[in-house]
Amino acid sequence: MKVKFWGTRGSIPVSLTAPDIRVKLLAALRGARGRSFDAPGEVEAYVDGLGFDIAGTFGGHSSCVQIDTGGPEHFILDLGTGVRPLGQNMLERFGPGVPQTYHVFMSHLHWDHIMGLPFFTPVYIPGNRIVIHSCHPHVEFALRRQQAEPSFPVRFDYFSANIEFDVMTPGKPVDIAGTRVTAHLQRHAGDSYGWRFERDGKRLVYTTDSEHRVEDEAERTGFIRFFEGADVVIFDAMYSLADSISVKADWGHSSNIVGVELCQAAHVRKLVMFHHEPAYDDAQIARVLQETQRFEQITRDGNALEVLSAWDGLELTL
Repeated sequence: MKVKFWGTRGSIPVSLTAPDIRVKLLAALRGARGRSFDAPGEVEAYVDGLGFDIAGTFGGHSSCVQIDTGGPEHFILDLGTGVRPLGQNMLERFGPGVPQTYHVFMSHLHWDHIMGLPFFTPVYIPGNRIVIHSCHPHVEFALRRQQAEPSFPVRFDYFSANIEFDVMTPGKPVDIAGTRVTAHLQRHAGDSYGWRFERDGKRLVYTTDSEHRVEDEAERTGFIRFFEGADVVIFDAMYSLADSISVKADWGHSSNIVGVELCQAAHVRKLVMFHHEPAYDDAQIARVLQETQRFEQITRDGNALEVLSAWDGLELTL
């Protein structure tokens, strides 16, 4: 399986501002003092050596992840604003005259996870098939309401693709396009569901908008089983541990520390922190990543857990 991140922010999409870009440029220029850049490739080598928080950006689209299972049908996780560039990419690859099937797996129905749907171009192309999988029985109502007047000028009924709704049962594995898919109930306002995908010996878990109570041992055990042996876990690490158990308790999100502990207990190979706090700039996200990697090192008991922070455009191969 291959994974591409099209949107990694939580709660609301954000963008770099002119002052943000100025800070990056100043940091890069200060680091270039005394360099001549006369030889071919020196500029590229210098930029590649800068920290990701200076030379790049973690991005600003809200939640959307694509899975390439190796089969002919496409898997999409959530419909945040990242689904707009994903749809553009699909049109560039296949064109409007070649119908495609898209399986969309919804974690939940809060606005930041559905707001990209009206801008997903494949929904307007006849012949495309879009199957929306969810454990929420009111998923169709939520998506239609988003586009009802006066909220949006294009009603849901204007979509030309064939759109189907599949209400699934958490804990019950289902075969979808040759992939074993299992949903798991999570603690979040209005309920949220994580998704586990298994195919050809590879295992991916997508778990966002999920709060973890450190004192709830039964819940912890259930998540360890759900994560068990995963090659990659995409995890909601929006808050610090201190915030998640104090001022932001009951806000429905988790922390980097809980993510490491659960993944270590479940023998996961790679943890990808996701659903970044919209108030954090690139430097803050980079610091959280460094702190998390250090925490993993000092708490490691056995095989190493690789820790990454997701960014818009990141691609992984399981």
